[in-house]
Amino acid sequence: MQIKMIAAVVALVMAGSVSAAVRDEPIQPLPQPKVTSQAKADLGKKLFFDPRLSRSGFISCNSCHNLSMGGTDNLKTSIGHNWQEGPINSPTVLNSSLSVAQFWDGRAADLKQQAGGPVANPKEMASSHDLAVQVLQSIPGYVAEFKAVYGSDKVDIDKVTDAIAEFENTLVTPDSRFDLWLKGDDKALSAGELAGYKLFKDSGCVACHNGPAAGGTSFQKMGLVEAYTTTNTAEGRVGVTGKDADRFNFKVPTLRNVELTYPYFHDGQAETLEQAVELMGRLQLGRKFTADEVGSIVSFLKTLTGKQPQFGLPLLPPSVNATPRPEPFAKK
Repeated sequence: MQIKMIAAVVALVMAGSVSAAVRDEPIQPLPQPKVTSQAKADLGKKLFFDPRLSRSGFISCNSCHNLSMGGTDNLKTSIGHNWQEGPINSPTVLNSSLSVAQFWDGRAADLKQQAGGPVANPKEMASSHDLAVQVLQSIPGYVAEFKAVYGSDKVDIDKVTDAIAEFENTLVTPDSRFDLWLKGDDKALSAGELAGYKLFKDSGCVACHNGPAAGGTSFQKMGLVEAYTTTNTAEGRVGVTGKDADRFNFKVPTLRNVELTYPYFHDGQAETLEQAVELMGRLQLGRKFTADEVGSIVSFLKTLTGKQPQFGLPLLPPSVNATPRPEPFAKK
């Protein structure tokens, strides 16, 4: 009987039903993406890529959260309607479902609430919720999809943001080399990368950068040991809570795929990963890393790049004569 039980357990492990032991580390493996409704996620994917949600008909969610570039735009601050300069660096959308809240200041509780913000922001997509809904409601292809997913052919902003959030929930990047090491593959990391991870831990970086996303679960003051100098006017969490103690407190960013999401910090001031590590060591930990130490930590951070989302571009349903037309050069 005992032999049969052991054989059954081995069979389950081989089949993937029982997970092997994971190393006990502050950073844990990313989970596989979960889809609760494939039809809703597919609708959300179309909306994510559709520039008709913007007033110009040119800017989509993917413009600032480019899924071909680590879920960001690699710009210091993003470009909005009429080439307006954005106020803050666009955080990656990848693994954002694991964050405690959305935006640098956490003003959106979840992805659904976040999705409606840029559409109506005059410096971003510069539309309105009413206009975006009018556009979608006028397109027969979208009406049919909304009815199939939600059981009603009435489009509203709640359904729009819900669908976008469902798609964004799928944007998880598991199976990085670090994840493979966490799951027991001793050959997944080099000796140098492991040394970088040990330095990362021993220096105290894991106090903020921990959990599956290696960050995103807390708000911390930028410039804890040494004041941070910037010309950016963003003041962080204080704008949400009204508490002066939250001034310059920003959401700790995820370090997943960090080699892809340059430039760094809320103001995009650190152009390279090396600059970011040096500054964080000095400002947050009171530690002046040597060039070799910086290089060692950077080598570890690059092992956090996981499998990027893979899918074909969605074919968007065409506008019809009644669809409100874009205003790409509207000044107000």
